[in-house]
Amino acid sequence: MIILGIDPGIAIVGWGVIDYNGMGTKIKPVAFGSITTPSEEKTEDRIKDVYDSLNIIIEKHKPEAVAIEELFFNTNQKTGIIVAEARGCILLSCRQHNLPIFEYTPLQIKQAVVGYGRAQKKQVIDMVTMFLGLREAPKPDDTADALAAAICHAHTGTSRLAEYYNKPTSMAGKIK
Repeated sequence: MIILGIDPGIAIVGWGVIDYNGMGTKIKPVAFGSITTPSEEKTEDRIKDVYDSLNIIIEKHKPEAVAIEELFFNTNQKTGIIVAEARGCILLSCRQHNLPIFEYTPLQIKQAVVGYGRAQKKQVIDMVTMFLGLREAPKPDDTADALAAAICHAHTGTSRLAEYYNKPTSMAGKIK
């Protein structure tokens, strides 16, 4: 199963594609990186950059599922709103490609990757590097977080129990 992990943002969107064989713990990195947008651009242009770039990534790697980190709001509400807007365009891009979307909290991702939900960022990065057999840690940290989300889905979201509890997000609305 090809899984696309995404760490949403506006300045930096981390992304990572892994190949999980589903028969054990064999996970291979396919590609990973980050989408960056310049702070001097208008918000709507930055969101379009994220959307267009993610469409290219999806079309190139053809994932079968998307694992996305849920937002953690900090004290800056303006930044939180802008990141939420970017996350919306990320969800739209995935939905337009008919991809099942699975959302995980930072705590769930850390638990799945490190074994401890309150793990430090360095521990997550070290485990991602080890799981994927990388020579060096993925940069920036947002990329490692995206790979961690994909690994989380491989470890938890693909189980039969997870199918029951963690159904893909449905975006189908009813128009009245």
